[in-house]
Amino acid sequence: MFDAATSPGQNRTPPPPAPPPAGRPRDAFFDNAKYLAIVLVAMGHSWEPLKGDSRVLEAMYCVVYAFHMPAFIIVSGYFSRNFDMRPDRLKRLVTGVVIPYVLFETAYSLFQRFVVGASDQDISLLDPWYLTWFLCALFVWRLTTPLWKAVRHPLPVAFGIAMLASVSPSIGDDLDLQRVLQFLPYFVLGLCLRPEHFRLVRRWPVRIAAVPVFALALAFAWWSVPRMNTAWFYHRDSAQELGAPWWCGPVMVLAMFGCSMLLTAGFFSWVPGRRTWFTALGAGTLYGYLLHGFVVKYGVHAGWFDPKSLHGPLGEILVTALAGACVTLLCTGPVRRVFRFSMEPRMDWAFRRDPAETAREREPRSREMANA
Repeated sequence: MFDAATSPGQNRTPPPPAPPPAGRPRDAFFDNAKYLAIVLVAMGHSWEPLKGDSRVLEAMYCVVYAFHMPAFIIVSGYFSRNFDMRPDRLKRLVTGVVIPYVLFETAYSLFQRFVVGASDQDISLLDPWYLTWFLCALFVWRLTTPLWKAVRHPLPVAFGIAMLASVSPSIGDDLDLQRVLQFLPYFVLGLCLRPEHFRLVRRWPVRIAAVPVFALALAFAWWSVPRMNTAWFYHRDSAQELGAPWWCGPVMVLAMFGCSMLLTAGFFSWVPGRRTWFTALGAGTLYGYLLHGFVVKYGVHAGWFDPKSLHGPLGEILVTALAGACVTLLCTGPVRRVFRFSMEPRMDWAFRRDPAETAREREPRSREMANA
């Protein structure tokens, strides 16, 4: 704690503070939130082959899709607040987002062609398929973070961009820009949030209010299932492409954002803030996210969802439990060690050594030698 070379009574310049620990301790709340959100993602994907036979399941599907990706994107934005163009952070962006995108976009395309049998499936890095759109979007969002930090009113600007995208069918499918732009306000909101905002939604009055909010959302979803196009929840098409008047695009962007925020606040309010048995799994959510897609797509191809026994309440509960167990397994340490080469590659050989980083590494050693 104290420098042993400094004796009492000496009037000398105090030694420099000890260097900070190698890594900041992880916040259990956010790891819990990421794990629970990714479980909901996997459950939602497992419901897709079944929801046509159950109005209740389709209502649950709509409620989950209204907030699970917004919650995940908000957390991603929150942890991107300190991103700048520093070389070490750009390196992490490449190794943690770009490389997994290239590898898994290629892997999913080959999987579709040779396992599922889709002979027309080509490898296209400009047209994200299935789950890889999120990596593409995260790259664009994080790369523009310095711009959002410089803008005086970033959230209204992000809303303006999202609303313009919702009435622009000419954007096309390149880089899944419709989703990138329509989900942009959630990421920018995450950039604007502070720890006190998350503490605010975790108070008991909010937790209690979340119960009737989710009940009303489920009832409204049940009513709206035959009346509403669920493609609005995906944010991947313009209003015209969904067969709606152009003015519905901006209206739905705002309406969906309002609904998503109510449900996301309710979700965050019930996320445990303490360490639990699944807290450590929150560090592996990218693994669960990218890998469970192979299981779901193969299951659809192999007919796992076809038995009539699964198209009833007990079968739906079983599928839901299996989906949660599957994505949980894919977030565990052994799976992460096997696939770390594809999602967390070091790739030191590909980057120049940052002089500033070298200086930061030398500084603790110099202090140790000076204090010896």
